[in-house]
Amino acid sequence: MEKRKYYQPEIETMPREELKKLQSEKLVKQVKHVYDNVAYYREKMDKMGVKPEDIHGIEDLHKLPFIEKSDLRDTYPDGMLAVPREEVVRIHSTSGTTGRRVIAYYTQHDIDLWEDCCARAIVAVGADKEDIIQVSYGYGLFTGGSGLHGGSHKVGCMTIPMSSGNTERQIQFMTDLGATVLCCTPSYAAYLGESLKEMGYTPDTIPLKAGIFGAEPWTASMRKSIEETLGIKAYDIYGLTEISGPGVSFECAEQGGMHVNEDHFIAEIINPETGEPLPYGEKGELVFTCLDKEAFPMLRYRTRDICVLNAEPCPCGRTHIRMSKPMGRSDDMMIIRGVNVFPSQIESVLLNEGFSPNYQIKLGRVNNNDTFDVYVELPAEQFDDSVKTIAEKERTLKDAMRNMLGIGPSVHLVPPKTIARSEGKAVRIIDERKLHD
Repeated sequence: MEKRKYYQPEIETMPREELKKLQSEKLVKQVKHVYDNVAYYREKMDKMGVKPEDIHGIEDLHKLPFIEKSDLRDTYPDGMLAVPREEVVRIHSTSGTTGRRVIAYYTQHDIDLWEDCCARAIVAVGADKEDIIQVSYGYGLFTGGSGLHGGSHKVGCMTIPMSSGNTERQIQFMTDLGATVLCCTPSYAAYLGESLKEMGYTPDTIPLKAGIFGAEPWTASMRKSIEETLGIKAYDIYGLTEISGPGVSFECAEQGGMHVNEDHFIAEIINPETGEPLPYGEKGELVFTCLDKEAFPMLRYRTRDICVLNAEPCPCGRTHIRMSKPMGRSDDMMIIRGVNVFPSQIESVLLNEGFSPNYQIKLGRVNNNDTFDVYVELPAEQFDDSVKTIAEKERTLKDAMRNMLGIGPSVHLVPPKTIARSEGKAVRIIDERKLHD
């Protein structure tokens, strides 16, 4: 029997003119819903002199004010809630590492639509109800586990709700139950691959055929490494708590970008400095508007992710636009000794030079000067405790980073498994400079 190509074909392949008309109808209703029920956003609109009746369709989207993470922190815990609390059936929350946590609220309707989005992503990797999906994203307040878990149920797959951690048990269930699709962060997928290899498994003996990986940046080189180790095809998925969670966009088999679920979310690219909308094909900051969400409906939410939108037809038949992998962020860019540095640049150098994707950046300040250290783990097959050999490799890597970044960090190559593995999002940057200001 031929596998399903789409979860909701009538929507995923909808002609673009019909899709735009649907978006416009939903936007008009959503703006009124937010204006009537969220005092904070109503005040923002009033200050701009915009009323719901001024929004006739997506062509008027640019008239609406932006929402930023600072707005969500300022209205903590429920100042952006657009329905009575008794209609809320669940919350999720961001990590809160740089400020107050952001709490996202969901009605049952919101969860149903979110799970549909995740189901589309699962079917897009070739899965159906005969597949066994191991969900190794964290559960709880983090959106990853719950989103893919619900999507897996919608498709009808047997779901293994592993959550993150306990790698020995992960591998036992994966091999004993014959899991065919793995859902987790790319750094944890890489770690599982390392662990399986150490236990004597080869790609031919691992039951997996596909992986859905997201929640942190990863490069093409890291994708290739995971695919080779696990014997799978690795797919990207994108989402953020403020918008719903994973499934805002996802890769199809063509892997030419991630299809945005445009019947639920309008994607824009703006100039991060001016806020002006940019055309498809230009690089800028990604902004999302939620069209269906009842409890926590963001209008023009600035994600701070830098990417490109592509409206060209995709060979897979889906008509929804595609977004590139985020190319960094407009707000987590590091400024080191006056130089703009993105973590993705450092990861790119590491992987291009054949080093491990397990690394950590530590920033400090001594005598008002920035210190910039990069710790990189050597895989077991490359590890050599000869001081001379290690020093030569460190010099090579430092030179490659200087060529890419314009500044050279202090590089420290460390033995295998000395950098803590991530079971949630990888902690790549430790910036201690603020402690000394």
